[in-house]
Amino acid sequence: MIYKVYFICSMIIFGSIGLIVREIPLSSAEIAMVRGVIGSTFLIVTASSLKKKPSLKKIKRNLIYLAISGGALGINWILLFEAYRYTSITNATLSYYLAPVIVVLMSPILLKEKLSLQKLLCVLVAMAGMILLVWTGRYESFYGGDIKGIGFGLAAATFYALVVLMNKLTKDIDGLGATIVQLTLASFILIPYVLSKRTIPWNILGGNAILRLLVVGFLNTGIAYLLYFSSVQKLKSQTVAILSYIDPVSALVMSAVFIGEKITIPQLLGGILILGSALISGRDSLK
Repeated sequence: MIYKVYFICSMIIFGSIGLIVREIPLSSAEIAMVRGVIGSTFLIVTASSLKKKPSLKKIKRNLIYLAISGGALGINWILLFEAYRYTSITNATLSYYLAPVIVVLMSPILLKEKLSLQKLLCVLVAMAGMILLVWTGRYESFYGGDIKGIGFGLAAATFYALVVLMNKLTKDIDGLGATIVQLTLASFILIPYVLSKRTIPWNILGGNAILRLLVVGFLNTGIAYLLYFSSVQKLKSQTVAILSYIDPVSALVMSAVFIGEKITIPQLLGGILILGSALISGRDSLK
């Protein structure tokens, strides 16, 4: 029971990130860099104290896949944070949750898996849900910001799907160890990129913005990943697949409660189609 609580807490924490990053006056790349640095540092220290440091031998064996997934993870964060800036948390979250469907489409190419009729139907249903989501927007019409934000959400979903696929190709390395390497590599990629653009304006950041950055790094990344990997191996795969949808649902609930976002009927239907197809395709892949 305690592991279910850990897992549910991690999903709720992940679901809250949209509320946190929207009010940070930095670029998405800068936020992603800070998240990676704080999160990876926290996990490295925690893993060392728990004597769960990843094996260097296993890292070297999987370095290509870890490097690709680490870079994809950093880009994924940037695109997702951009989605939060340009559209509602509802639109960004639902478009981002097309990632499992994108995994289904990419699996035949990268993993040589067959595309079953059920998975193909899931893809078509998710596309129908996306049409409903895009058609309504925030003002029940096409709105440029919403379309752009949803586009960023879909792009973020694509890069997250790449992370998932690369993780499937790694061998003999546990999830926490792989995540530590991925976060560290993402940080190494983001630091020179961000610093080459401009110096982070720490002097103009208020206490609220700094607090939010710390929350994103420690809570939404370090603690959330620790809770996730402390529980995921103790739960059944089907349980994990179902409980994972607490993440998007909690994001939608929190956006409605704390910032008053409203969900239209077509958006609600679109969200049900997207999350339902992602759930079914995810459960099918576990069989």
